[in-house]
Amino acid sequence: MLKVSTAPHFYSNIDTAHIMRDVIIALLPAGLAAIILFGLNALITIVTSVAGCVALEYICCRWWLKIKPTTGDFSAIVTGLLLAYNLPCNMPIWMNLIGCFAAIVITKIAFGGIGKNLFNPALVGRVFLFISFPVQMTSWVKPKLWDFFNTDVSTSATTLGILKHTDPSELDKIYQLLPSWSDMFIGNIGGSMGEVSALALLLGLFWLLYRRVISWHIPFYYVTTFCVLNFGFWLYTGNIIFEPTTQLLSGGLFLGAFFMATDYTTSPMSIKGKIIFAIGCGILTFVIRQYSSYPEGVSFAILIMNACVPLIDKTVKPRIFGTGRK
Repeated sequence: MLKVSTAPHFYSNIDTAHIMRDVIIALLPAGLAAIILFGLNALITIVTSVAGCVALEYICCRWWLKIKPTTGDFSAIVTGLLLAYNLPCNMPIWMNLIGCFAAIVITKIAFGGIGKNLFNPALVGRVFLFISFPVQMTSWVKPKLWDFFNTDVSTSATTLGILKHTDPSELDKIYQLLPSWSDMFIGNIGGSMGEVSALALLLGLFWLLYRRVISWHIPFYYVTTFCVLNFGFWLYTGNIIFEPTTQLLSGGLFLGAFFMATDYTTSPMSIKGKIIFAIGCGILTFVIRQYSSYPEGVSFAILIMNACVPLIDKTVKPRIFGTGRK
């Protein structure tokens, strides 16, 4: 007996929940680093964000869409973690919940739920909060290792903020203010609590690649494009703001390239499409960081390229098997 069915003729027991569990595991090192660096405030922000996203998705599915709640696939937990990692650790709880509403209700559920949203929900939540509450979103608590209650809430400038707002001619002042590469690598710097530790994010990337949750194309081409542009301008101008290692270890580049640009729903399907998408993200991140009034450009770069994904998928189509046309 022959069974006639449509492609794909491949069965796998890997479902959405299985993938999301791997993403959560990959995000754990960054969360642990945030708690070590920023203490209780970081834990409260993470718990609030995750609980808010899960609760809003459950409520919307149950009473708005009238469908079985999709909270069991763990995607809302991933969104909550990513949103929390994009926030300062001292973000007020009610503002955090507004970001959860923008991420889950406006960006995800309003488009039909998981797999149908055009933009990355966590990034929309972050940008919504940044536009609505710019003061709170740019108040960075100075990290204090192993001080769980972190009673010292003094603020500090981010590395990108120092480069953006200090006169490039005052090199001695810049070198005094800039943290060391080792501090930037482990996360002993100001910034959004999930983006500061490059070490923790690299551990998460290795897990995702090992588990084959993502391919290497988007992280590699995104980071490489960004670094090549900075290196070229640094050689040409000699300006410290283009110094590639500092730019690489600063801001949300790793968090965005590893965990948000690689989102299945909001990134291209084909390998060529992923490469085009990643290069676009790298170029836009460089341009926004260096030539806009805002020191960081990762969130805006990824969201802009999210909007281009349908066009990329339409333009870069895989060749139909057995034919000479696309």
